[in-house]
Amino acid sequence: MAWRIDESVIRGEIDNRIKGRLTGKIWFVGIDEPVELKLEGNPWRDLAGHVLTFTNPNPKPGNLDSLAKIQQGVVGDITASRKVKIPELPIEEVMKLSKAGLSWPWHWANSLYLEWFSARNGRVVIESADYQIQIDAESTWSMDEAMELEQCKENAMALTNFMDRLCQAIDDKKLTVEFQEENLDEDEPQSRAEAQADAEAAYMNQLLDRVEARMEREGWNDMSNYDTIYEEERERLRRDLGMQPDPEPTPEQLEQNERWIAEMNAIAKEALSDMEAEKWKGHQERKRPELVERTSELGISVHKTVHDLLPANPPQEHPLLEIVNGIRLASAKLAGALGCEEDEEDWPPDPLFAGGTLVRLKKARNALSDTLSGLTSADQENLGTPEWRNQTRQEIDTILNEVRKLIQEVRDVLSDGEV
Repeated sequence: MAWRIDESVIRGEIDNRIKGRLTGKIWFVGIDEPVELKLEGNPWRDLAGHVLTFTNPNPKPGNLDSLAKIQQGVVGDITASRKVKIPELPIEEVMKLSKAGLSWPWHWANSLYLEWFSARNGRVVIESADYQIQIDAESTWSMDEAMELEQCKENAMALTNFMDRLCQAIDDKKLTVEFQEENLDEDEPQSRAEAQADAEAAYMNQLLDRVEARMEREGWNDMSNYDTIYEEERERLRRDLGMQPDPEPTPEQLEQNERWIAEMNAIAKEALSDMEAEKWKGHQERKRPELVERTSELGISVHKTVHDLLPANPPQEHPLLEIVNGIRLASAKLAGALGCEEDEEDWPPDPLFAGGTLVRLKKARNALSDTLSGLTSADQENLGTPEWRNQTRQEIDTILNEVRKLIQEVRDVLSDGEV
């Protein structure tokens, strides 16, 4: 999913006085130096050629340890004129009314929307209708309607184009020293296949973001519309990205598909027959790999420990919640990547499936890194006992090192599969 960091912003400025280039600085709670933006591309027409400054009247701390100090990449959608619905009731009341199928009072407002794509953090979004914003009086260059339409198309293609550039850099082996020093980290793709897997995962995240935002606007009480909304948003996103409609299948493709379905049905029938034949053995639960089991048990243990340490209604950014949620997420992603104990015979995965496995492993690694950041904050606030924090950190470090080894094994598979 996208990095959404609007609550932790103190103030910021973006500068598009040079056409095709957007720079800026953003100050965050808990970070001494501002994060610098060095982006290619332009914002929408309302900000083209201008300098924009903004201030958050109510900044809150957040977990920004993994946010790169230099955000180098490409512009997505950047505007101060996006219209959003602002509820006139507390969110709890809005949810109650929505579940009851009732409407709630609201008004339209302009929202500041900053979106960009960086090699270090992927898609980053800052969105708020609460910021105090100021735009300089005169622009150094102007954008007409035709230029804005073209810019919106380029912004929609920003992620795809950026990942293509990473792929090309990997293929040509021409990464400059500056690019390597500023952007090389654990998440950076090390093969074309890995970059493609990252791009596909980012596309799905962008699609699900759109579906979730629309469901929130129209109310989650009617889930029967989910499939329709998903397909509609999928088609809109494909159009925004300039993707061609799926071609009509040829007679040969239809025939091949029918053969494939027949083969799958035969395999399923054989599997069901085998299951029937082995019923006498009784139910045998499929065991999870040892690493998944160990991470899950650690999550349960940590949850029990912090339960009595948390204050009433703790914020989502509370260090102890970051620790618990990080381990839970890592456990889920590891389970998705590694499957069950019987699947270990097929490790490392076939190149056909290795891309998806790698995406899950990287998410597990990042979740574990977030957990370590939560432990650092717990050290600073003296939450829990020093012995518990040290023991938990050692266990997380051990699991994290094992995940890194698995990631490298899958990367080797993807690299070996390329010509």
